[in-house]
Amino acid sequence: MRVILYTGKGGVGKTSIAAATGLRLAEEGKCTLVLSTDTAHSLSDSFNHPLKNDPVPISDHLWGVEVNPLKETEKNWGAVQKWFQGVMEWADLDDITSEEMIVFPGMEELFSLLKIKQYMKSSTFDTIIVDCAPTGETLRLLSYPNLLKWWLEKIFPYEKQLVKVMRPVAKTVTGGLELPNPQTMDSIEQLGRELEEMHRLIFQSDMTSVRIVINPEKMVISEARRSFTYLNFFGFRTDAIVVNKIFPEEAGMGYFQGWHTKQNEYLQEIKASFSPIPILNVPFMQNEVTGLPSLNRVADEAFAHVDAGSVLYKGMIEEIKWEQGKYVLKLILPFITKDEVNVLQRGDELTILAGNHKRKVTLPRVLMGRPVTGARFVHQKLNIYFGDRRF
Repeated sequence: MRVILYTGKGGVGKTSIAAATGLRLAEEGKCTLVLSTDTAHSLSDSFNHPLKNDPVPISDHLWGVEVNPLKETEKNWGAVQKWFQGVMEWADLDDITSEEMIVFPGMEELFSLLKIKQYMKSSTFDTIIVDCAPTGETLRLLSYPNLLKWWLEKIFPYEKQLVKVMRPVAKTVTGGLELPNPQTMDSIEQLGRELEEMHRLIFQSDMTSVRIVINPEKMVISEARRSFTYLNFFGFRTDAIVVNKIFPEEAGMGYFQGWHTKQNEYLQEIKASFSPIPILNVPFMQNEVTGLPSLNRVADEAFAHVDAGSVLYKGMIEEIKWEQGKYVLKLILPFITKDEVNVLQRGDELTILAGNHKRKVTLPRVLMGRPVTGARFVHQKLNIYFGDRRF
């Protein structure tokens, strides 16, 4: 099985790229599912075909799903919601605000991502294409199982036993407050196990990779660099950068001349920022991208020189490690000598000068506010060391 996750800043066209990828693979005879976990679904509009919470056939070998977060939340969190609702009623907070509090921020997206595991285990499809919510923040949620596993093994058994002992006493002391019953505690544990299994499946790098969709615009590129670093930080393999909505040459005159010139500059910056990861270019289409014919044209452009379903790049060109009490950012810089490398820090952005090339790295939150204290270049890898925060 092959799993490809598309992410990117809102409005860059990742849904169209994900749909085009699914259509191309289906036309090659692979049973393909395109699944949207974005709560603001637009996959139906992209295919021009109504979709539901379960697979709906779109064309030969192609199915689509728009995950219903309310249904998935009820399925995975129903017992906890019921108990929490009782707590709200006991506290006399039975209103619409308390109902919203029952589902914590990010949980709906997390429950939606659990659908990936369901279809991976079903073995019904050869390929699963995931249209994720905007930016890599959704994918950061997949790092939670690391913490959950520790909590379930080290802390949860004692909490479960303590709640069991305290339930009768608590109800009397508090005047009716019910502590979680065994069904509720089992539901929490089951969710943790489900997330742990999803984490294990999704991190099989020989089958799963991430593709970042961007536009040649300043803010989008900065967001993409930050997302890329996060993805590396949490162990995801990015195998392609898809640059969407590039103005064609004929747009280089008249009203759009300034845009065209600026885009060419940003295309060079994108290449410098993400090389040697493959960069797939898609022009600004003449018509709105909706329906299978227009998606086919997008696929023709994006995958003109590569196989849409292959792992287009193996390995990681940057990663963050915690070594000897310090954070270390490690960058792969092939074909460069030590004397050609220089590092400049300006706020939360690094500029790496390597020979005649310049690469910018937008630091993730874990490195923000930390000064660079040193750097070493060993075996084509630049190690950049960070100190304690200044604030």
